[in-house]
Amino acid sequence: MKITSPHLQEARNILKKYWNFDDFRDVQGEIIETILAKKDTLALLPTGGGKSICYQVPGLVMEGVCLVISPLIALMEDQIRQLKANGIMAVTINASMGKREIDIALDNAIYGNIKFLYVSPERLKSELFLVRFAKMKINLIAIDEAHCISEWGYDFRPSYLDIAALREIHPKVPFLALTATATQDVVEDIQKKLGFKSNNVIRKSFERKNLTYNTGKTINKLNRIEHFLLKNPSSGIIYNSTRKNVKELCLYLRERKISVDFYHAGLTYKERKTAQTLWMENKAKVIVATNAFGMGIDKSDVRFVLHADLPQSIEAYFQEAGRGGRDGLPSVANLYYTKQDIKNLQTKVAQKFPPIETIKMIYTALGNHFQLAYGTGKDEVFAIDLWLFSEKYNQNLIEVYNSLKFLELCNFIALSENYKMPSRIKMLGNNHEMYNYQVKNEDYNKVIQFILRSEMGVYEDYVTINEGKIAQKTELAEKEVKKILTYLDSVQLIHYIPRSDLPTITYLTERLTENNLSISPVFYHDRKKVTLKKMKSMIDFVETEVCKSEFLLRYFGESNTQPCGKCSSCVKNQQKNLEMSIRIMEAIHELSEEANPVLIINLISYFSDLEENNLMENLRLLQDDQKIEIDRMGKTVWLV
Repeated sequence: MKITSPHLQEARNILKKYWNFDDFRDVQGEIIETILAKKDTLALLPTGGGKSICYQVPGLVMEGVCLVISPLIALMEDQIRQLKANGIMAVTINASMGKREIDIALDNAIYGNIKFLYVSPERLKSELFLVRFAKMKINLIAIDEAHCISEWGYDFRPSYLDIAALREIHPKVPFLALTATATQDVVEDIQKKLGFKSNNVIRKSFERKNLTYNTGKTINKLNRIEHFLLKNPSSGIIYNSTRKNVKELCLYLRERKISVDFYHAGLTYKERKTAQTLWMENKAKVIVATNAFGMGIDKSDVRFVLHADLPQSIEAYFQEAGRGGRDGLPSVANLYYTKQDIKNLQTKVAQKFPPIETIKMIYTALGNHFQLAYGTGKDEVFAIDLWLFSEKYNQNLIEVYNSLKFLELCNFIALSENYKMPSRIKMLGNNHEMYNYQVKNEDYNKVIQFILRSEMGVYEDYVTINEGKIAQKTELAEKEVKKILTYLDSVQLIHYIPRSDLPTITYLTERLTENNLSISPVFYHDRKKVTLKKMKSMIDFVETEVCKSEFLLRYFGESNTQPCGKCSSCVKNQQKNLEMSIRIMEAIHELSEEANPVLIINLISYFSDLEENNLMENLRLLQDDQKIEIDRMGKTVWLV
């Protein structure tokens, strides 16, 4: 979009300065213009549509701090790294952080030079946040993954319902809601729940003309995938539903000399980072991954996205498939499934809703596991090994996980998963205290000096560190570096938070007794109903003979659609039409006597297995192709 408004020139200058783009693409400029005019806006942009630019640019144009609300910790951390690399100050507050870290981050947003404050929605109700938020000069509130506010959405989070209350603290600040997946019901619900002063939706069509969607029912997915990869030696992603399947598929492909690596949330931070880097640099052409992979990863030359398992919803599928072809060049999204896959999906969705009694029992066991007294624990964070917890209380791991997810849905806890927080430190001691330790011990001096030289702002805020890198640069063993950091933490010269590879649970309320743990049966059954409906839509998508692109666009509320002409459904329909055309022409030849015209009514009788409308449509297509001629009255037909 070419900017015409004079007051938007600064937005273009900022885009050029920090991102080196000359102008905005698609509807980005229009969205930014409405934000600078202080209008509430809902932006619908497909995956890869550049949503972050829509709040980062106006956040820099306007004086003050831009609050960004997102449920994706990994994505928040990734964006903060990118902003800091461009010299833009940003901090985050999420469920994996302790009170001291949060306290400092909020102070920096009030008194420091912070431009972007990223917050997970669970933190919005905490008194610590609300008191500090009132003191901040906020210029924009951006809500990423805005579909999470709608009970009709595929990823409803009750904590999103707390966002509208922020208007009472900063009533003049505009809201920008962003999502890549919203049906028309959800679009209307988002604006209502966020208290938009007037409806204002800016959307880019979800149509991806360069992306071909194919679904294929098969009895041997491995052969289909292997055959595809051998014919397409380009960069791509293969999604699988479980960590076990991801690793097994990767090993299977490696044995066949295919350049492949794998990624899932169970890997260490270093392992995931290595796999991601190898793929980004095309040293591994293909990455096999669970849905933990993809958020915030901007690789433009992904030529294919394969699904070896069925996603649980159209929204999830559309986001994952949409990671292909971001450079605008032709790409494919192939989904392979078996009859058993559909049964497995139905079982998996049913397992998402353990009995209410089981959910309550697991909540009680959780409090006992953490030795948490009733009436305490609000805002406290606990690391948890779900396998050990399940073993300890003799529970099924899948049932435990789904119970915790439902407790999160009810806003009792927040479960932080699929993300490994790197180690962080903050200097607490003054220069004199630091110096005393540096002169006493040469190894301490090496570590402290390296941190002070390489980590700017370590006195003002928590910074991420890599103990292996420190060990390499100081020529110490990594074990020794960790020992030194732990000791410096114990004498309160620094606050050292070692990397955690375990998921965390944050209590959003004080611990409740089982009798006071209120889970509404109506809410429970409504959520189950929505989930089952979305699963059915996913199954309908893979089985439909309607154009796959049209199916997706109509699902998301776009009515003015045309068949893409290249997806698996279109190709199949074209083949059917060709076969039908041959049958009709053979029938006309058979029924005609000495090349006389054939009565169409006799042709209808001849094709008793075919609907009359379908036959007439095929006749019109044959006439358009000049293969037959129909008289003006539409009574007779003959071969040309």
